[in-house]
Amino acid sequence: MQSSARKKTMNPSAYLALVEALTAVFWNKRPFESYVRGMLKDHSELLARLDFNVTKREVSGQLVDLLRANEARYLDVTVALMLDVADMETFPNLVSQPDSEVMVAKATAAVADLRRWTAKQREVIAEHEAHAVTIAESAKKAQDGRAFAQAHDDLKQRFIVMLSATDKHQRGRDFEGFINELFGLYDLEPRASYVMEHEQIDGAFSFDTDHYVLEAKWWKDAIGRPLLDVFKANIERKGKNTLGLYISTSGFTSDALDVYAYSTPFITMDGLDFMAVLDQRIRLDELMRRKKRHASETGHCSLPVAKIFSESE
Repeated sequence: MQSSARKKTMNPSAYLALVEALTAVFWNKRPFESYVRGMLKDHSELLARLDFNVTKREVSGQLVDLLRANEARYLDVTVALMLDVADMETFPNLVSQPDSEVMVAKATAAVADLRRWTAKQREVIAEHEAHAVTIAESAKKAQDGRAFAQAHDDLKQRFIVMLSATDKHQRGRDFEGFINELFGLYDLEPRASYVMEHEQIDGAFSFDTDHYVLEAKWWKDAIGRPLLDVFKANIERKGKNTLGLYISTSGFTSDALDVYAYSTPFITMDGLDFMAVLDQRIRLDELMRRKKRHASETGHCSLPVAKIFSESE
């Protein structure tokens, strides 16, 4: 025999509040769909019945109708969804819109209303909250993974646009911002270009407890030995735990790489490395780790990404 707690149901007004909040917290359909898919990732049967080609409100209504129709089965995911939306305090998809103030105010009010209903339904929610929290955390990880992949795709499109740029100076500035965003995506704490006495540094970042200085060039020709010699000298003037990363989209001359084939304080990356990362064939942090280990073991500054892939086959 079911307990009285099991017989309790969610108030219909709580479901209506969920529809309003879900509709209000996203402006664009793509992040809305990603969020819903993340929250329902373990319920493909629900996702199969949602039509994401219609409006956000219609999709939210479809979802709530499905959840209410079989509340006993879906109460855990319903609670997870309500709690997750009710806990929202910021709305990233709204702040970049032209009428962001109005949108954020509307979303804040809708979330507050849902929060009031979740408080009123605490007796029903309490029994399912532990499961709901697990569902919400799992969904957030899935959503973060999709956001990470989307950020990669956006950066890849920017890189492709830069390939055909005609203004070389503007491309250089864009490339610097691109590198900072890509490295930031991997939590490498990038620092933009800065000037020290007698020298200018294109940037710096941290990786695996080491500090790196960064030099980046988007030139037509490959980088030769003289520039690598200057970079080596700059690194050696820094702290003993400082290493270097030299990025050249056009690669490096063979004589330059030959000089730094036995002892090097820096590693190198080229355009093929970037495309492999942006195609998500290899993570940036994994590529960095493999290149650094290669340099430590062989003294060579260069490890082509193609060689990494061939060794993995």
